Amino acid sequence: MMHKSLSALAALLAFGFISTGVLADGDAAQIGKSLTPIGAEKAGNADGSIPAWDGGLTTPPAGFKPGTHYPNPYPDEKPLFTITGTNAEQYKDKLSPGQMAMLKKYPTYKLPVYPTHRTSAYPKQVYEATAFAATHAKLSPGGNGVQGVDSGFPFPIPKDGQEAIWNHLLSYRGDTYATNFVQVMPTRDGAYTPVRMEMEYDYSYGNLSKSAKEKEPNKLINFLQVFTSPARLAGNILLVHEPIDQVKQSRSSWTYSPGQRRVRLAPEVNYDNPAASADGLRTNDDFWMYNGAIDRYNWKLVGKKEMYIPYNAYALMDPKLKIADLVRPGHLNQDYARYELHRVWVVEATLKPEFRNIYTKRVFYLDEDSWAVAMIDKYDARGELWRFAESHSLQLYDVPMHYSGIDAMYDLQSGRYLAMGLRNEEPWFWKPLKRTAADYTPANLRNLGVR
Repeated sequence: MMHKSLSALAALLAFGFISTGVLADGDAAQIGKSLTPIGAEKAGNADGSIPAWDGGLTTPPAGFKPGTHYPNPYPDEKPLFTITGTNAEQYKDKLSPGQMAMLKKYPTYKLPVYPTHRTSAYPKQVYEATAFAATHAKLSPGGNGVQGVDSGFPFPIPKDGQEAIWNHLLSYRGDTYATNFVQVMPTRDGAYTPVRMEMEYDYSYGNLSKSAKEKEPNKLINFLQVFTSPARLAGNILLVHEPIDQVKQSRSSWTYSPGQRRVRLAPEVNYDNPAASADGLRTNDDFWMYNGAIDRYNWKLVGKKEMYIPYNAYALMDPKLKIADLVRPGHLNQDYARYELHRVWVVEATLKPEFRNIYTKRVFYLDEDSWAVAMIDKYDARGELWRFAESHSLQLYDVPMHYSGIDAMYDLQSGRYLAMGLRNEEPWFWKPLKRTAADYTPANLRNLGVR
């Protein structure tokens, strides 16, 4: 038995996975000590290329106005080096199969690697809730929900893949607010029509401004999406009530069409059903990189390793840039992208034989400092790598919270991609709102329907 365990450990290390005494202890007492308040290793790595976490980025640059675009706190930094298709083999132990496939497919795709900044930070209440959750949170039967907590990262020291992915699903993303962004789905030659939308997020789980009585049982979020352009989509509205345990209580969703002036139940806004107005390039559970029920997959916590992932994407979100500056055939303009070396949790989701999904396997790479999914490799029914997704994230230093900036979803077979979250040309980034559950009812949906 000892020989088998040592062999397994050797195999993980050979593939770049790391093992530390801290992670082996599984001791909740280390939260806030050797571990950060949400469970990452505070210490840097051996050669210093990953620094120690010192509290994250919580001080806005001079002149920043809340609600507006986020100025780059590192405007003068230059890449340490750039990974391209010609030198990718040199770095492959810190790259995902999806990254390697992109580098080989597109000579113009590259990864500019910058100094690592562990900017991720959250409000004190999130840290306190996470410390409580470390000894009180437990999975629902089958792992399809979380019990015992209503805030915080539920499993800062995960024992398995289900617990790890729940940290992503229940991560703090604000309370109740509005935001707007643009989505593009370029053709192979780079032509695109921008799709603009405004969204409202009303979180129940983790909402720091709501009392326990105001939080709805088994409710993660009320979500409202309003399309504002192009003209063929303008005025269409989607309302979603998102439970935590979606096996116990399924997701409810409704749509409003200005042409029909009717509110309709939309039962298919879940799992791998095609997302609206995405040209088949995104499924419903691709939103936020991954969302929704987890019951159709077996989840394996593979381990932790150091990888080059998108991070601190302030340059890519710069309001001085136009969307046309970012959209290129095959992929986003990587001149403005930023990658850093970070430790990530690798979680493998394999489709259960009794279910169907267009992705038979997904491999998730979760940033240890935020539990956000930074990248995903997605495999088709033949077991071949089909799609690759990466989230160009940034720290909203005034909240504070780690936040998805632009999520790019690449189809390696068709040569097309979808990028969502472009805010460069939008007048504002996000706005806090005062809302109640009554604002997110089907009855109220028609009242919002204006073209």
